[in-house]
Amino acid sequence: MNKTIGTSCGGQASGQPAVASASGLEGCPVEQRSAARGEKPWRALAVGLLLVLAVGLVFAQTVRYPFVNFDDNLYVYQCPSVVDGLSIAGIAWAFRHGQVASWHPLTGISLMLDCQLYGLNAGGHHLTNALLHAATAVLLFLVLRRMTGRFWPSALVAGLFAVHPLRVESVAWVTERKDVLSGLFFMLTLAAYLRYVRKPSSWGRYLLVAFVFSLGMMAKQSLVTLPAVLLLLDYWPLGRWPGTWPSATSLGRNGQPVAAAANSPATAGDRFSSPGRLIVEKLPLLLLAAVFSAATVYAAIGTTLTLEQLPMSCRIGNALVSYVAYLGQGFWPCGLAVFYPHPGADLPLWKVLAAAIVLLGISAAALAGWRRRPYLLVGWLWYVGMLVPVIGLSQTWFQAMADRFTYLPQIGIYVALIWAAADLAPPWPSRRGAWAVASVLALAMFMAGAWRQTTFWRDSETLWIRALACTSRNGVAHQNLGAALADMNRFQEALPHYRQALEIDSLHSKVELHCSLAYILNQLGQPEEALAHYRKAVELRPRDAKVHYRLATTLIRLGRADEALTHYQRVVDVQPHHALAHCELGKLLAARGGSREASVHYAIAVRIWPACATAHCELGGLLAERGQCEEAAAHLQRALKLDPGLAMAHYHLANLVVVLGRSEEALDHYRQALKIRPDFAMAHCKLAWLRATCPLASLRDGAEAIEHALRACRLCAGKKPKILDTLAAAYAEAGSFPQASATAREALEQATRQNDTALADLLHDRIALYAAEKPFHQKRPTQSP
Repeated sequence: MNKTIGTSCGGQASGQPAVASASGLEGCPVEQRSAARGEKPWRALAVGLLLVLAVGLVFAQTVRYPFVNFDDNLYVYQCPSVVDGLSIAGIAWAFRHGQVASWHPLTGISLMLDCQLYGLNAGGHHLTNALLHAATAVLLFLVLRRMTGRFWPSALVAGLFAVHPLRVESVAWVTERKDVLSGLFFMLTLAAYLRYVRKPSSWGRYLLVAFVFSLGMMAKQSLVTLPAVLLLLDYWPLGRWPGTWPSATSLGRNGQPVAAAANSPATAGDRFSSPGRLIVEKLPLLLLAAVFSAATVYAAIGTTLTLEQLPMSCRIGNALVSYVAYLGQGFWPCGLAVFYPHPGADLPLWKVLAAAIVLLGISAAALAGWRRRPYLLVGWLWYVGMLVPVIGLSQTWFQAMADRFTYLPQIGIYVALIWAAADLAPPWPSRRGAWAVASVLALAMFMAGAWRQTTFWRDSETLWIRALACTSRNGVAHQNLGAALADMNRFQEALPHYRQALEIDSLHSKVELHCSLAYILNQLGQPEEALAHYRKAVELRPRDAKVHYRLATTLIRLGRADEALTHYQRVVDVQPHHALAHCELGKLLAARGGSREASVHYAIAVRIWPACATAHCELGGLLAERGQCEEAAAHLQRALKLDPGLAMAHYHLANLVVVLGRSEEALDHYRQALKIRPDFAMAHCKLAWLRATCPLASLRDGAEAIEHALRACRLCAGKKPKILDTLAAAYAEAGSFPQASATAREALEQATRQNDTALADLLHDRIALYAAEKPFHQKRPTQSP
């Protein structure tokens, strides 16, 4: 076993000369000497408060922002299990189901807790994101300071992490709770590991590391690379590899290693004799990572892009370019967008080759200094390795890159650059002051950029307009901007964005685009063109029940009931539990005279969706027609309990109680129906009939009967003989017998033309009654409208 160095500055490695005086402090950097003498607690507290303040200054504005129309619906406000708040059933759901092709139960539970506290007030959800990010930044500072013994470099790394514009997407987007929550557990895992390193033989401390790591993996599976990060930290700054030094292990001006501070987390006895043992130490964590990753892979089955859709050569080329692009954004974070479209095969080869050369050059430089400046290699491998899960080798979206993917990986770049700058900084105070001023200016510049970038998240329209300004041929941005405009009923403005998205976007989203475009066209009164887009969507995805349903609905609007019936039937064939499709089938079948078959579909709809007021209403109406009064009344009353504003339920219930002889109750329900729907022609007709022909004299009112009958005639253009029959009865009740006779004859002519012999026979009798100047109630009716 190699000899090891102690934790004082005067220690000596095997084969290496001593680099400090007997005092143990001369030759050490200023930061380490102060650490060795003991830091003043207020300094760390001040830095922590400044980090929280900086996060607050940048992200406080988000508490005024609403949700955006990019996955926030799927994660929060349209996800019933999340909206219902925190519950045992909700927690069980979070562990059993994935969200948006990923498995992260802790994130779902976190969002449930927010809904429990804030409901659907988006400001509360944004506040939680900002608080989690601030806590992560403070922990990053504390962990780095404790690992390295370097105060100001640790503070500067944490400051850059806290306020860099690339952090905006992770913090200002509620959906990215995954990032800020997993980031917090990432830092807690590092803190737990640092505690474990002091006593590697402690199983309790190791189990704490594994437990916190598991929580992080349940927030976002991109933490799968964390065991590899721990192995890097073993090399530097923890100095657990043979031939390395614990804590800062920075170099003096003569290029020799400077020994560790007195408060180093590692001691000579804690370090292993070979990298192999360090790797074995990480195997349980790697096993946990594999298990959680398998859960995510299972949740993403059927959603990842195939190699036919996006070949591996395109993925690798884009990955190389993205690595370099992220580096560029780290230094010059301009033109940031919420979605960067994947170039696919259009990515120029020269860009790929140039990116590969840059990456190889940086890797060679970092590797060349692995002994003299180990933080360069560690920081670079941290960055490269942590990006591997999200660099695009496996994809569910046609996106080239994403700002949020840099949330934790870029910490490695910050560490490498800032430690290099700290070691190269001149020792005299005036120069150190210049470095301090430069650091403050850099942080202020990044804060200003992050604040401005955050303003682009103030609503969906602004977000996607910004994305279109920063990218080209961005079909997703056009599609989502169109949706945002449509939500504000600005359909005319939304239309060109959907058309452009359809022209640009790849095959995977064509169906959704055709459906969205068809919806906009329907809203603009262009159902024929909408129908063409729905047909195209059905052609692309013939077993999509949702598309068939929308197509059928448009066909109904165009009066093509027979064709609509076919598509509604297709919906229930593909998705037997589609309650709304069963309702629509019931309506069409009832209109064609198939009341029994219609009742079957309504009964199925009620069984699938007991809270469907329309299904209860229509089923009750059909049962009432068949004389099943008690069962019909139960369904109609249930419909009104579910939806008191359902005019048709009042109408059916009124018809039912008329048959049962409860005319006064019927009158009230007809009036309720008309209060809800003033243009309800048949309710006007039935109310007029009741007022003209009711056996109870107290309920007869010829004037009101005429008013409602005339309204029904106007609504139906006077073409229905039953409505004319009602108007005739109303005239007779009011004593206007000539008008009653004339109206009844007009009704007879229409009934004859329509071959309604039953009504024609009744009208012959009624014409005779009116000729004798007798009101209708003197002869009990045998049929009502």
